[in-house]
Amino acid sequence: MWTYIAIAIGGTIGCWARYAMTNLVQAIYGKDFPYATMSINLLGSFAMGFLFIETLERLTISPELRTGILTGVLGGFTTFSTFEMETLLLVEQGSFVKAALYVVLSVGLGFIGAFGGAYLARNL
Repeated sequence: MWTYIAIAIGGTIGCWARYAMTNLVQAIYGKDFPYATMSINLLGSFAMGFLFIETLERLTISPELRTGILTGVLGGFTTFSTFEMETLLLVEQGSFVKAALYVVLSVGLGFIGAFGGAYLARNL
């Protein structure tokens, strides 16, 4: 039961953080390209890689709290379904190069972020 509560609280925090970061990034860079979703997914990938390793190998925290952070906070923060919809919209608008760039950058840099986070957690 505590795991579900931790996920619910973490999910709320992650969703709020995603909404705030979306507003901030769009205020700075506009809405012409989905910079907000891409930056959220890249930051989320890095945080997942880092916190997954950190909470597995270094920090001793309860399984409920770990799940609340990784599944709740980061699950609520990252935006894969939004990423997919924004890619579809770019394709439907005929922006095939932007759509391809968005997919390649998001997936490639997201992997680098997850790898970098895990590497940093193991080598601090």
